[in-house]
Amino acid sequence: MEIKIGVQHAPREIVLESGQSAEEVERAVADALAGKAQLLSLTDEKGRKVLIPSDRLAYVEIGEAAARRVGFGAL
Repeated sequence: MEIKIGVQHAPREIVLESGQSAEEVERAVADALAGKAQLLSLTDEKGRKVLIPSDRLAYVEIGEAAARRVGFGAL
């Protein structure tokens, strides 16, 4: 699944592909925003961890990974 994270005072968003479910990501974001965790910690498909201070989160967009299209045909 594709996750986009906006960080305050950063010109670009963080985009990562994760194997975590939408519920797991939503729970981690809710815990970070509620103050239960100091950092939002997510793991991408390659096993790398992304850590973001919870007080710097601007937004989190959770979506399904888009299938890449090949060719020029209209479907």
